[in-house]
Amino acid sequence: MNVFIIGVGLIGGSMALDIQKEYAEAVIYGVDLNDENLNEAIKLGVIHKKATFTDLEIATIVIVSIPVDAQLEVVPKVLDHINDHCLVIDAGSTKQQICKVLENHPKRRNFLAGHPIAGTEFSGPSAAITGLFQNKTNIICEVEKTAFKLQEKALEIFAKLGMRIRYMDAVSHDKHIAYVSHLSHISAFMLGKTVINKEKNERDIFDMAGSGFASTVRLAKSSPAMWTPIFKQNKENILETLEEYIGNLKHFKELMEQDNFSEIYNEMENTNYIKQILNGIK
Repeated sequence: MNVFIIGVGLIGGSMALDIQKEYAEAVIYGVDLNDENLNEAIKLGVIHKKATFTDLEIATIVIVSIPVDAQLEVVPKVLDHINDHCLVIDAGSTKQQICKVLENHPKRRNFLAGHPIAGTEFSGPSAAITGLFQNKTNIICEVEKTAFKLQEKALEIFAKLGMRIRYMDAVSHDKHIAYVSHLSHISAFMLGKTVINKEKNERDIFDMAGSGFASTVRLAKSSPAMWTPIFKQNKENILETLEEYIGNLKHFKELMEQDNFSEIYNEMENTNYIKQILNGIK
C-alpha cells in the first residue's frame, strides 16, 4: 500500500504514524513545499520517502492535510495525477469550497471529503503523534459522491485509527464547525491579545497564569498560516457566531454594571448544562 501524505504536519503526520502501525506493508511518501519538513519527517520516522506530484500515479491512498486555501488548487492537481483506483482524502476544517471546486472533476468519485476533529496547538512534523484520532469524530461530507469501494477503504482505515464517523452535508458542516471550533480559536487568540496588551510586563503574565488561563488560551499558539484561510473560507458563518458571542459578552457586562450577581449566577448555572453534553460525547 503506497500512502502519500501531502503536508507532513500534525494531522497528516499523525495519520502516517497510525497507518504505519496498523498496516505493516504501507510505504509512506511525503510531499511538502518545505524540504526541511520532509527531511525532519524522515528522520522522525513519520514518512519513509520523499515524493512529488509525478509519483502519484503509484498511490493507493493520498491524504491532503494543508491549509484550506491551498487545498483548492492542490486537490484538483492530485486528482489529475492519480490512477483510477486511488483514494484521495482531505482533512480540512472547511468543506463547502473544496466540494464546490471538485463537483465537476472527472475523478470526483476518487475523493472523500473528511474532517477529523482532532489536533493540538502544535504544528510541523515534530507535532505528529500516534493515537491522535482515537475516539475522535471524523465528519464525512458528500459521501454519496465517492465510489463505494473507496468509501469502504476509507472506513476501514478510519476504524483502525479509532475514529467515530458522522455524515453531514458541506453547508451544515461549515455552519456547525464555526461554533464548536472556529469561534474557540478566535476567542483564544483575542484573549491572548487582550492579556498581552494589558500586561506589558511578561513576567507578571507567566507568574500569575494558572491552569485555567493556560487551557483557555492554549489555542492561541495555533498556526496563523492554517487558521487565517479557515476564517476566510468560513467568513459568513463565523460572523454569525461572533454576533451571538459578542451579544452574550455585552449582556454579561451589563449584568456586572447593574450589580446583578444573582442573574450572573443563574447564567453560569444554566451554562453548566454543557458538562452533561460534553460527557455524553466522550
